[in-house]
Amino acid sequence: MGLFDFVKGIGKKNTAPAEPQPAPATPAEPSAQEIANKLLGLIKSLGLGVEGLSVTYNGTTDLATIKGQVKSQADKEKIVLAVGNVDHVAQVDDQMTVEAPEPESKFYTVKSGDNLSKISKEYYGDPNQYNKIFEANRPLLKNADDIFPGQVLRIPQ
Repeated sequence: MGLFDFVKGIGKKNTAPAEPQPAPATPAEPSAQEIANKLLGLIKSLGLGVEGLSVTYNGTTDLATIKGQVKSQADKEKIVLAVGNVDHVAQVDDQMTVEAPEPESKFYTVKSGDNLSKISKEYYGDPNQYNKIFEANRPLLKNADDIFPGQVLRIPQ
């Protein structure tokens, strides 16, 4: 559990369908509830299986709070990163619990000019271990070249 910081405004646009809700008048900027519903839809689209999942979003502080129980530390980290790498989110308050706790991964913020091989060389001493990082970030990454500056990635031990 903890509070994770992300760079607001550079993440991917959240195009996941929102969870159903009553339709209020749509303002120019999405409401905090609309963003929370879209984040909830994004998490569900990952297919990671979270029991008791709830997401709230505070538009004043750009803080997303996630609650629920996941099976693995990897699933928990993927959910935090999926939410944090969305353009409206600056912080994620992780209040999820893990059924079978295990060591946490390191997080790495992508810099301009980075690729998975370069990051792999930095962490593992071998650029050919890039697939380890790619697999650790699936389904968030669709291919190994799908990274952008400011994005936060999981680096497994």
